[in-house]
Amino acid sequence: MSQAIAESPANAVSCRQVKKEFGDGDNRALVLRGVDFDVQFGEMTLLVGPSGCGKTTLLSVIAGLLDATDGAISVLGQNMDELSGTDSVLFRRKNLGFVFQQYNLLPALTAAENAAVPLLAAGMPRKPAVEQAASLLVELGMETRLHALPSQLSGGQQQRVALARALVHEPRLIVCDEPTSALDHETGHAVMDLLTKVAVRRDRAVIVVTHDSRVFDFADRIAHMDDGRIVKTEVPQDTRVTASLH
Repeated sequence: MSQAIAESPANAVSCRQVKKEFGDGDNRALVLRGVDFDVQFGEMTLLVGPSGCGKTTLLSVIAGLLDATDGAISVLGQNMDELSGTDSVLFRRKNLGFVFQQYNLLPALTAAENAAVPLLAAGMPRKPAVEQAASLLVELGMETRLHALPSQLSGGQQQRVALARALVHEPRLIVCDEPTSALDHETGHAVMDLLTKVAVRRDRAVIVVTHDSRVFDFADRIAHMDDGRIVKTEVPQDTRVTASLH
């Protein structure tokens, strides 16, 4: 893989000709086919496209959950192919926050304890970790549900806990995989509104993979993906197309 990327200081993520293959021989499948993709600090970027086009794979490669087959990826100024397995884990733990479609809350932990998991994983003592997580949950309107178990929460409330868990350790990159797909329109809109208000900052970037066109209005930038490539990138405010078909 190439080792260097000439990137703008405004870029939280830069991908250049990124490829990802699965399998080998007759079973070889090229899922990412030379992706060029930039994510800027201070913005929410939506990554959209049909099922199977490579969106979640690209997100996983950016997050270091999968290794790219070829190409160059820089995340927060770090060339990802320079990180060993352990260093990649530590980099994610410090710098990335994840919001998943299925929430992935631990059923035996309260809302505040679930939100505190990244702090506990980083070695913070339990009491201040849970207190810090609880404070963030209060900001997200969960002040009466801090001690509730996931089974006692609605879908929207569980997503707020998942959002708090993604933000509690102050990461500089938030990645979200279909955060509203299991929610009704009103709840999904509320979650995206919260994400915009509490996650989008000048020193942080947010990537959201989504099929949900109802949330497109929240984007600063929309990258359209098809057949393993970014085919265009739009800035909704002025509907300019900033990258055309490859």
